[in-house]
Amino acid sequence: MRSPNPPPPERSAELRRRFAEEARAERPDLSLLCLLVAAQADGELDEAGLDAAQMELDELAGRLPFRPGGPMSWATALHHLLGAREGYRGSPADYQRLESSLLHQVLRRRRGLPILLSVVWMEVARRAGAPVYGVALPGHFVVGFGPQEQQVLADPFDGGRVLGGGDAELLVAGATGAALHPSMLTPADPLDVVLRILNNIRAWAAARPERSDVALWAVELSLLLPAHPARLRYERAQLLVQRGEFIAGATELEAYAEVVAAVDEPAAQRVRRQAHSARAMLN
Repeated sequence: MRSPNPPPPERSAELRRRFAEEARAERPDLSLLCLLVAAQADGELDEAGLDAAQMELDELAGRLPFRPGGPMSWATALHHLLGAREGYRGSPADYQRLESSLLHQVLRRRRGLPILLSVVWMEVARRAGAPVYGVALPGHFVVGFGPQEQQVLADPFDGGRVLGGGDAELLVAGATGAALHPSMLTPADPLDVVLRILNNIRAWAAARPERSDVALWAVELSLLLPAHPARLRYERAQLLVQRGEFIAGATELEAYAEVVAAVDEPAAQRVRRQAHSARAMLN
């Protein structure tokens, strides 16, 4: 499938307004935020499509047994429904597809990155009343059920396989070469999940310079989150310059230099020189 294209400017502006509003809500809706990201990527995803995706999550939740029991029972029930019966899982090829980071496409294809499959698991389980949350292991996102002392982990990328023994340690070691630390098993904040999804989209675009449009909107959505790395402003400025928007890029570089100057004046001077070079490209 070809990479989807963003919506028209008016639609994009409305999606960003809604994204910023939801990100600042008292209890941000993870599925809605992910769908707004998807709509920013795919101009064919309209309001009916957004509603249909939410209804599919509702329908899947309705197929789960009513409160099956403790954390292990919930994890097993989700594995049987989403992994075994519905066929949700991932493969190495999914890392090369932008659709693998777009929730409506993951629901359609039953394929995606670990974090998007985990969003499906979390949103279906949450609707059914499960004590579920994301667990942001380095390099591989999974889901957790129950309190820390009774925590059960499942890997949606592997069809929801329940992790036992040293499985989590092996996942972390395989991804980073480091040891598992208990802090890695704490519940992930929904906004951190969204930022990680946008980071994945930026990484996809970074490997494809011709899709700097995707990199730009992913950065701009990240900047709408209440907490985000300040360096994203620098990345946005670089993308603007790369796309030929030299004045806008230079202005952004100069604004970033003012922020950096408070802690690192030599770095700020380097950024100011980059801004000067960007303005010179107009001559």
